[in-house]
Amino acid sequence: MDMLRFATAGSVDDGKSTLIGRLLYDSKAIFDDQLASVEATSRDRGDDYTDLALLTDGLRAEREQGITIDVAYRYFATPRRKFIIADTPGHIQYTRNMVTGASTADLAIILVDARKGLVEQSRRHAFLVSLLRVPHLVLAVNKMDLVDYSETVYERIREEFANFATKLDVPDLTTIPLSALRGDNVVERSENMPWYTGTSLLHHLETLHVASDRNLVDVRFPVQYVIRPQQSRHRDYRGYAGQVAGGILKVGDEVMALPSGLTSKVVSVETADGPVAEAFAPMSVTVRLADDIDISRGDMICRPHNQPTVTQDIDAMVCWMAEKPLEPGQRLAVKHTTRSARAVVKDLQYRLDVNTLHRDEGAEQLGMNSIGRVSLRTTSPLLVDDYHRNRQTGGFVLVDEATNSTVGAGMVVAR
Repeated sequence: MDMLRFATAGSVDDGKSTLIGRLLYDSKAIFDDQLASVEATSRDRGDDYTDLALLTDGLRAEREQGITIDVAYRYFATPRRKFIIADTPGHIQYTRNMVTGASTADLAIILVDARKGLVEQSRRHAFLVSLLRVPHLVLAVNKMDLVDYSETVYERIREEFANFATKLDVPDLTTIPLSALRGDNVVERSENMPWYTGTSLLHHLETLHVASDRNLVDVRFPVQYVIRPQQSRHRDYRGYAGQVAGGILKVGDEVMALPSGLTSKVVSVETADGPVAEAFAPMSVTVRLADDIDISRGDMICRPHNQPTVTQDIDAMVCWMAEKPLEPGQRLAVKHTTRSARAVVKDLQYRLDVNTLHRDEGAEQLGMNSIGRVSLRTTSPLLVDDYHRNRQTGGFVLVDEATNSTVGAGMVVAR
């Protein structure tokens, strides 16, 4: 059974947490004591219904304010598929949390309140989803029960968003009218909207094809650990363990190790369950080579005629996550796949206004939750691809060495 990771986003009070609560409740993925707790909290607050949003708004501050602050991760499964949900915040001051939640997602759901239509935050989140290269996007027009399930209202919002999406890089867009509170078109098709001929949200999530979204062309295997058993009978064993970040790695393939440039052939690919003929993303495997060449953590195994860029000069879109702003001349640590290096910020080319897509080329710093294009110079070469081509080898994090805090997320841009 395969896994689908999806993130929810949207403006405040569009119903993200309620939608996830409805998915969990209707798919019978919550325990009786969880439901009892939610029912009790709902009664204490004076609600005349069970507020399913409380299933995901786990922080006490969120329950008191009625908003989502942190990224709430939830797991559930149906007979067809397993799911990991990232419920991301809607507030502009939590852009960094939205980036964190959506960075690994296969699909993003952007909720829009049918009464309000598209708002500034809806457009901002759609842009962030396209920037993060989330392959599939669902526009969920929520609270349709509050506009009498009007087809006219739905079509106006759908058309307005479709026009906006043409300015972005959105490979796959689906629009679904629903009511998370009432359960219309969430798990089951709704009889209240006979004019809608599409599927329910859960059916779309269960049947979406995501295997072809992964890069199966460019072999990328960042080495995480070198296995050298100490027992005498296994002294000849030398394996390289890690997670495949792209392409298909087969027994018999000629491969190259970077940054050394030495070549060899794959003699075996092993998993925890035993040997396999081939491995592909995101499998975790141990690779053995025919030749005993020098490979260590942070190196990358690829094909000789299909290599990542080996460079110390990185251009990237960076989402800044720290209170202290990013400025040219700043020194940071970079963590990219299994490789680490130190870096200096050479230049801030522009700061991007996420709402208008305007580039402020006169910007001198990136404040918290800001996004901009940055040039970095690293102390040792990184083995990178364009983020548009491979989200694993094209993404990295920036770390403050003094505090060991993650202060930025970067996406490599082709020069």
